[in-house]
Amino acid sequence: MKYISETMLVKSKDSGDSGIFAEVSAGQAGWDYLNMAAMRLRRGESFAVETRAHENATVILGGVCDIRTSDGDFQNVGRRPDVFSGMPYALYMSRNKQFEITATSDALEFASCWVPTDQDFPTQLVTPANSEIELRGGGNASRQINGILPPGFNCHRIVAVEVYTPSGNWSSYPPHKHDVHKEDADGNLLEADLEEIYFYKIDHPGGYAYQRVYNDDRSIDGVMMAGNHDTVLVPEGYHPVVSAHGYTTYYLNFLAGSAQSLANSDDPAYEWVKGTWTYVDPRLPIVHHGMEG
Repeated sequence: MKYISETMLVKSKDSGDSGIFAEVSAGQAGWDYLNMAAMRLRRGESFAVETRAHENATVILGGVCDIRTSDGDFQNVGRRPDVFSGMPYALYMSRNKQFEITATSDALEFASCWVPTDQDFPTQLVTPANSEIELRGGGNASRQINGILPPGFNCHRIVAVEVYTPSGNWSSYPPHKHDVHKEDADGNLLEADLEEIYFYKIDHPGGYAYQRVYNDDRSIDGVMMAGNHDTVLVPEGYHPVVSAHGYTTYYLNFLAGSAQSLANSDDPAYEWVKGTWTYVDPRLPIVHHGMEG
């Protein structure tokens, strides 16, 4: 697959109705692991899944649901009406499991990723209390990261985090990459080889973000304008983002590859900017645990 702006941006197919409104398969993306879909259900509607040979992470974007699984049931999962109003709930399930999600609020939105695995792990419900907030960067490169399935989570390959970038700010900056598996002489991981999906939400209609994806030899070098419910593929290379002024940008990152890790390398041409950061944007955090009381 040739990775250019047109192929790395997967436009939303959201009509406002129930069903899948964003979708990426590993075959479509031209890579080995990551599959992703975002779906909307109305109150009383259900969607059933068999994980088969995949592990699965499902993040509740907004609304409340009951989840019946082959390992037991989870009631009243979710609280926030949308991603800008609270912290995340999620469910992790390993291979050869079944689960069914039923919307118990007027509208439910969730996003799932699934990747092939040959290992088994316990079913795990992630609640806001399990999601740690990190404020990363500085100045107008400040952003918030909520861990969902962070590095060290008890699974095989999947990493999932959500990122909030305030109006006019940059994130994934300085540009970094994770496309080569590198270890030092002691076996410590320096960089993982990861496939990555960015699934976008913008807090007001008409908003957008720009994302560049480029590698060292510029065989990949594209700039994508992502709007609400659009998806950007990052097969390799550096991938900075900037949020349009006046809009808060949210993206859900799903990653999978050579390690359950976010080990990465900065673009050396931009690494110097870290030395200019003297403060963290006071607008952060956008969402926090105090919203869950």
